[in-house]
Amino acid sequence: MELWIVITVLAAFLQCVRTALQQKLKALLTTNGANFVRYLYGAPLSLLALAIIAGQAGWSLPEASLRFVAFCALGGIAQIVATSLLIYAFTLRNFAVGTAYSKTETVQAALFATLLLAEPLSLWAWIGIAISLFGVWVLSMKGAKGFAMVLTGWTQKSALVGIASGTGFAIAAVSIRAGSLSLPSGDFVTRAIMTLAVMNSLQTIMMAVYLAFRERQTIGRVVATWRSSGVVGVLSVAGSACWALAMTLENAAHVRAVGQIELIFTFIASRYLLHERPTWGEILGALLVVAGVVTILVRGA
Repeated sequence: MELWIVITVLAAFLQCVRTALQQKLKALLTTNGANFVRYLYGAPLSLLALAIIAGQAGWSLPEASLRFVAFCALGGIAQIVATSLLIYAFTLRNFAVGTAYSKTETVQAALFATLLLAEPLSLWAWIGIAISLFGVWVLSMKGAKGFAMVLTGWTQKSALVGIASGTGFAIAAVSIRAGSLSLPSGDFVTRAIMTLAVMNSLQTIMMAVYLAFRERQTIGRVVATWRSSGVVGVLSVAGSACWALAMTLENAAHVRAVGQIELIFTFIASRYLLHERPTWGEILGALLVVAGVVTILVRGA
């Protein structure tokens, strides 16, 4: 099994746990506050990792160009917006459905990668993405009543917010890969961690400035909840590091497609941690997601 696949599965698992904890923080913080904790507590760890790497390399890092910083800023902004939209989507439906809608990012990432990075996908990769996307659609139909609701489910507010979240995550994924590849030197670990550290630092500054003007009291609450918020930050930087490593090694669309395995983790957690029994529709949707991922791995990658 290729290294990028292992790293992607680990990233999906960490993201599932982190997102669930972020959702719990929503009871204590605003949407933006629950979003901010991943950067405030994650950025120092990514900078520490970069410092360790730099120390081992004789304090020599790849030269950061304006193009690199621009991609980090674009990816950072897209990820901030996407995360806030995802947390908001949870309040409109629930954790599993909100996550399912956001997974439309796979198709969007494929389009952005083709248009912006000139990394077209094979026919089998597109087929695999389509199968997984259909599985996401089946998962999103939980609670739908009547044929009309099934057809118009994508037009509901929760769906539109979730899909918009997927757009942000797709832009972030392609930007992370573009930024990492724009660095002139360094192995894949150095380039990935440097991209993550710069992006996380920019995100922390941008969100801190925003909250200082719009939600000043939220900053105090984020600090006050440092125990639970810190755990989210640690999981966030670990998951983001895995995503960055995988996207440095492989096409962002392939990585995000395999990352849909997160949905399986979501339903496993729902069943064994929350003691919620999945419906047959949810099982079918999960199997379709897996089938799509397997198609990409066997024929499309």
